[in-house]
Amino acid sequence: MPRPRTLSDEAILDAVLDLAHRIGPARLTFATVATEVGLSAATLVQRFGTKRDLLLAADKRGVDRWVGALDRSTAASPLARVVEGLVLAVGDITTPELMANSVAMLQLDLADPDFHAETLRGARAVRAHIERDLNAALDAGELRAGTDVPTLATLVETTYHGAMIGWAIHRDRALADWMREQVEAVLAPHRTTM
Repeated sequence: MPRPRTLSDEAILDAVLDLAHRIGPARLTFATVATEVGLSAATLVQRFGTKRDLLLAADKRGVDRWVGALDRSTAASPLARVVEGLVLAVGDITTPELMANSVAMLQLDLADPDFHAETLRGARAVRAHIERDLNAALDAGELRAGTDVPTLATLVETTYHGAMIGWAIHRDRALADWMREQVEAVLAPHRTTM
């Protein structure tokens, strides 16, 4: 009879993501993860297989956390939900080093087809969330009549991605504040004067 698991796969994968963002995916090993979570490296190999499999499982978990952040906003206004959701999505990135290691993970996402499939799934879901809330904002009269919501959703998503890199380069204020400012600037010309 197998022994009960003392730590869930989700908790391990969250720790892997946090570790990958702290030290980078290239330096991540089963030994570093084992130290982080308090399990043996052999146990991790048994549960996840290869380092690639472990990182891919963590990447899938990260995509779910990324998309889920957009649903955590409690703002009443649809436009405020767009902004707040994107701010919440970057809440764990507090230093340029964390951003640099996040970009190292993105390299995997762009180069490996299995990782890319997960990132694309996430990006499509993020854009759909943005578009959903922009449509609600249009219906609520927060956006000017005739606003091309799909195009604006793409622009907001592009701003979100670019704002992270811009912040890491300029290092001005907290990323959450930088993100809020950039997204608000994109939305401003489309807002009604309510």
